[in-house]
Amino acid sequence: MGERIKIFILVAILGFFAGVVADLTSAYVIPALMTILPSFLSARYLLSGFAGACLTLVLVSVWAYITGSQER
Repeated sequence: MGERIKIFILVAILGFFAGVVADLTSAYVIPALMTILPSFLSARYLLSGFAGACLTLVLVSVWAYITGSQER
Protein backbone atom coordinates (compact mmCIF):
# COMPACT_ATOMS: atom_id res chain seq x y z
CA MET A 1 0.00 0.00 0.00
CA GLY A 2 1.34 3.42 -0.92
CA GLU A 3 2.47 5.89 1.69
CA ARG A 4 -0.11 8.45 0.55
CA ILE A 5 -2.96 6.01 1.00
CA LYS A 6 -1.74 5.23 4.52
CA ILE A 7 -1.66 8.95 5.39
CA PHE A 8 -5.15 9.47 3.94
CA ILE A 9 -6.50 6.57 5.98
CA LEU A 10 -4.79 7.86 9.14
CA VAL A 11 -6.21 11.35 8.61
CA ALA A 12 -9.68 9.89 7.99
CA ILE A 13 -9.53 7.86 11.21
CA LEU A 14 -8.28 10.86 13.22
CA GLY A 15 -11.00 13.00 11.64
CA PHE A 16 -13.65 10.48 12.63
CA PHE A 17 -12.47 10.49 16.24
CA ALA A 18 -12.25 14.29 16.16
CA GLY A 19 -15.90 14.42 15.09
CA VAL A 20 -16.93 12.10 17.92
CA VAL A 21 -15.00 14.15 20.47
CA ALA A 22 -16.39 17.40 19.05
CA ASP A 23 -19.95 16.07 19.32
CA LEU A 24 -19.43 14.97 22.91
CA THR A 25 -17.78 18.30 23.70
CA SER A 26 -20.66 20.29 22.26
CA ALA A 27 -23.24 18.17 24.05
CA TYR A 28 -21.72 17.97 27.54
CA VAL A 29 -18.62 20.06 28.15
CA ILE A 30 -19.63 23.39 26.59
CA PRO A 31 -22.98 23.66 28.43
CA ALA A 32 -21.23 22.85 31.71
CA LEU A 33 -18.57 25.51 31.07
CA MET A 34 -21.26 28.06 30.15
CA THR A 35 -22.74 27.72 33.63
CA ILE A 36 -19.38 27.94 35.41
CA LEU A 37 -17.63 30.77 33.56
CA PRO A 38 -18.55 34.45 33.76
CA SER A 39 -20.98 35.63 31.09
CA PHE A 40 -18.37 37.37 28.89
CA LEU A 41 -16.34 34.13 28.64
CA SER A 42 -19.30 31.83 28.18
CA ALA A 43 -20.13 32.86 24.62
CA ARG A 44 -20.64 29.64 22.70
CA TYR A 45 -18.30 30.63 19.85
CA LEU A 46 -15.42 31.31 22.29
CA LEU A 47 -15.87 27.97 24.00
CA SER A 48 -16.18 26.15 20.67
CA GLY A 49 -13.00 27.83 19.45
CA PHE A 50 -11.15 26.85 22.62
CA ALA A 51 -12.38 23.24 22.33
CA GLY A 52 -11.36 23.17 18.66
CA ALA A 53 -7.89 24.49 19.47
CA CYS A 54 -7.38 21.86 22.18
CA LEU A 55 -8.64 19.10 19.91
CA THR A 56 -6.36 20.22 17.09
CA LEU A 57 -3.34 20.21 19.41
CA VAL A 58 -4.14 16.67 20.53
CA LEU A 59 -4.64 15.41 16.96
CA VAL A 60 -1.46 17.04 15.64
CA SER A 61 0.50 15.62 18.59
CA VAL A 62 -0.85 12.12 17.86
CA TRP A 63 -0.07 12.50 14.17
CA ALA A 64 3.46 13.76 14.88
CA TYR A 65 4.10 10.88 17.28
CA ILE A 66 2.79 8.26 14.84
CA THR A 67 4.66 9.59 11.80
CA GLY A 68 7.80 10.68 13.67
CA SER A 69 11.31 9.51 13.00
CA GLN A 70 12.00 5.86 13.72
CA GLU A 71 15.54 6.68 14.96
CA ARG A 72 14.72 7.31 18.63
